Amino acid sequence: MKKRMLSQSLMSVLLVLVLCLQATGALAQNKKDDTSKPAQSIAELRQQLEKILADSHTPGVSVAIVHRDGPEWVAGLGKSNVAANQAATEETLFRIGSTSKAFASLSILKLANEGKLSLQDPVHKLVPEIWFENRWEATDPVRVVDLLEHTTGWDDMHLPEYAKDAKGMTLREGLDYYHHSRISRWRPGTRMAYCNSGPPVAAYIVEKITGQRFEDYVTQNFFLPIGMKTATYFEQPSPQLTTLYHNDGKTPFPYWNILLRPAGAINASAKDMAAYLEFYLNRGAVEGVQVMPAASIDRMETPTRTWEAQQGLKAGYGLSNYTSFHDGFEYHGHDGGVNGGITDMSYMPEYGVGYFYSINSANGEAFGKIGDAIRAYITRNLTRPPVPAAGQLPANAQEYAGWYQPDAPRNQMQQFLARLLGLQRVSFGGGNLLITGLGGINKPTGAPVNGAQFRYLPPKKDHPEPVATMALLTPNAEGRFIFLGGTLKRIPTFRAIAEIVLVAWFVLAVISIVLYAPFWMIGGFFRKRRRPAERAMRLWPLIAVLSLVAFVGVFMQAGNDALVRLGNLTIWSFGLFLLTLIFAATSLASAVAVWRARKKEIRRSVRWYSIAVITALMIAALYLAWWGVIGIRTWS
Repeated sequence: MKKRMLSQSLMSVLLVLVLCLQATGALAQNKKDDTSKPAQSIAELRQQLEKILADSHTPGVSVAIVHRDGPEWVAGLGKSNVAANQAATEETLFRIGSTSKAFASLSILKLANEGKLSLQDPVHKLVPEIWFENRWEATDPVRVVDLLEHTTGWDDMHLPEYAKDAKGMTLREGLDYYHHSRISRWRPGTRMAYCNSGPPVAAYIVEKITGQRFEDYVTQNFFLPIGMKTATYFEQPSPQLTTLYHNDGKTPFPYWNILLRPAGAINASAKDMAAYLEFYLNRGAVEGVQVMPAASIDRMETPTRTWEAQQGLKAGYGLSNYTSFHDGFEYHGHDGGVNGGITDMSYMPEYGVGYFYSINSANGEAFGKIGDAIRAYITRNLTRPPVPAAGQLPANAQEYAGWYQPDAPRNQMQQFLARLLGLQRVSFGGGNLLITGLGGINKPTGAPVNGAQFRYLPPKKDHPEPVATMALLTPNAEGRFIFLGGTLKRIPTFRAIAEIVLVAWFVLAVISIVLYAPFWMIGGFFRKRRRPAERAMRLWPLIAVLSLVAFVGVFMQAGNDALVRLGNLTIWSFGLFLLTLIFAATSLASAVAVWRARKKEIRRSVRWYSIAVITALMIAALYLAWWGVIGIRTWS
């Protein structure tokens, strides 16, 4: 069971690369276009957005800019359906993805306010029929709050869950369909790792307590009172619902009937989302009526469960609501992504302004540019919040110096890459926290703010963040940790150096095999240069390397269609399965060839070179086999 779970976790790695690169503010597309200036009017902003759509071949965008006292601009631009030449309007429904999760949190908070449950209730007590595994359940149970703050320790949903077309399935059927991902990998309530199955379990708790289908409960208690008159979890006919497209802006995606709808299935218009933003800006009130207490909105914006939250770090992921920073301004909200659709809903309570936008394309670059233009407009006349003065380093800061590895991956299978590529060296100098990645140099990364908390110091061209976002965590029985946007654990220096050496060894081996191959292949055409005894020692390593290259190629070509191509038994998924077996088999065959080769028939230099590169391949094969990558079946 455990090995199967690890293997399936690779599927979520693929999903992260396909969807999360689209969906999060970490799209890396939020780079500033230095040639543009903030729009000074809605008409000018509209022109900017229309130009971005045209230049990027993005069909359409739904957008709302809202102040506490009402909307400033609500619109649809471009096309909602390219083939039918249908214009996007303020009433066109766009898919808002994970922005949907907040309604699970709102529903739970409403029931908590009514005394029907507590955020601290163990999940197993409320819904024992829903399967999950937590070996710390006796002392550290998975609680309702963990479902919403993503602190269950569960793996994210696996690809078979994402790939399932769940039209007509109930929430309970969706939760029962494939539950292998719901296994706690660490004590619940310690680390945050984004998990799409947590909010749906919370939604099922709502169903069980209220006796209503979750979607009906949300419509009755939130959509209608807030003024989201057309928002829905279900597919709607065209032209009311936009069509979603690949990056080319022409090839449509089929409608995605998400298995666990509360995680990201809502379709909503710009008008719906404008009303939703007002709801937050007015702290739960709609036209003077308090739909939710202001304290509940405050609670949504406040993380509580993680180690860093318990030590007082206020920026982070609360109840389906997280903190983000752009140009020195602090925002709350949530973003989301589905196949062919990307959304961001963010607001600044202190300034009484917020925005929503959603595109009907998988074009992350266009998404980033649109967000930059909108944020530049709404903040053009605002004064950035003051940046706290740098404090003193904690007295015990040097105790945290050393090497660290990521310790809370969103997907467990990510760890086979994250622990290598995410290796960081932490040091302190000039009164700042310094971080060095592989091949990097020391840079001032964090300025001390309050005790063990640090404020991120961005490159000079960017504006500094106004609050602490990093922390040195109090050591515990599990080790010494720091929080740098994710939880990292300190490891012994010798292990870090050994891993760096092994990775470098493997990379050099692969490069040398590829560079050497043309020479011995060409030499095979000349009788004097033919060396039959060395042939197997050369051929098998080359095939092993080519199988790895092909693996990466298949994955990259799966592209935006990875959910369908890899989540089901297809030539793509079977190809990945076969290529990993070929890599393992040819790496082993390479070792056998060296072992069987007679010394007198092999040049000494070739023998030692072969031993060096083949040993690197064997170490890599064993490492991948340990993590369940060899023989991976992405469809099961």
